[in-house]
Amino acid sequence: MKQDTGFLLRLPQQHILYHTLPCSIRPWLLISGGRAPEASWMRQLTGYDVCWAADHGIDFCHETGLVPDHLIGDGDSARPDAWSWAESHAVPTERYPAAKDFTDTQLAVRKIKSEGAAFLILTGVFGGRTDHLFSTLFSTASAKLPCCLADEKESALFVQSGQSVSVQFLRRPKAVSLLPISRQCSGVTIDHVRWPLNQAVLTQSFPQAISNELSTEENTIHLSVSTGTLCLYCCWEE
Repeated sequence: MKQDTGFLLRLPQQHILYHTLPCSIRPWLLISGGRAPEASWMRQLTGYDVCWAADHGIDFCHETGLVPDHLIGDGDSARPDAWSWAESHAVPTERYPAAKDFTDTQLAVRKIKSEGAAFLILTGVFGGRTDHLFSTLFSTASAKLPCCLADEKESALFVQSGQSVSVQFLRRPKAVSLLPISRQCSGVTIDHVRWPLNQAVLTQSFPQAISNELSTEENTIHLSVSTGTLCLYCCWEE
C-alpha cells in the first residue's frame, strides 16, 4: 500500500493506513489473556516499540520465549511458573488483587496510555468469554488511544468521527462487518465490498452491516465515518 500521509500499521494479514494519524507513530503491543495468537503470526508481527503482558498473556510469552517489557494483572489466570519466569528476567511487574474494579486488560490499557503510547495493538483478546471481549471492545474504543485488536483469525479496529482508513488485505477475509460502538454512526462510506455504503447511517440498536465481503479481485477497502465510533471487524477463521 502506498503511504502518502498517515500511519501505516502492518499486520501479517493486512496493512491499515490511518489517514488522520501521524506517520511517525511507533505502536505498543499488549498480549492479553484470551485466545493466544499463533506463534508463527506473532513472529511476523514487527514494528512495535514496547511489549506488555496482561496476566494470562504471560503464559504465551513464557511458552514462546518472548520477554515482555512489563507485566500487569492479578495473577489469577497466569501460571505461577510463567509469572516467576518473568520476574527471573527482571520484568517490571504490577500485581493487583483479584477483587478489583477493572479487568486486567482495562488496567493495562489505562497504564499504557498514561505511559505515553500513541497507538496500541492488542492480541490475545478474542476467544474465551464473551463478557471479556465486550468489555475490551468498548474500553479500547473509548480509551482515547488508537487501538487495533488482532490475531491470525480476527481483527477489530475503530474509526472515529471524521476519520478514514484504507485496508489492504494480504489474505482475503471471510467476512467484513461494521459494528457501531456509539449509538449511531452517520456518513458511513465503504467501497470495494459486495455491498458498498455511501453516507449511510448505522445504529447500535440494529447492527445490520454484518458479513460483507470483498468485491471480486479487490484487496483494498476504504472506510470513512462522519460522526460516531465504528468498529471494522474482519474474520479469517471461525
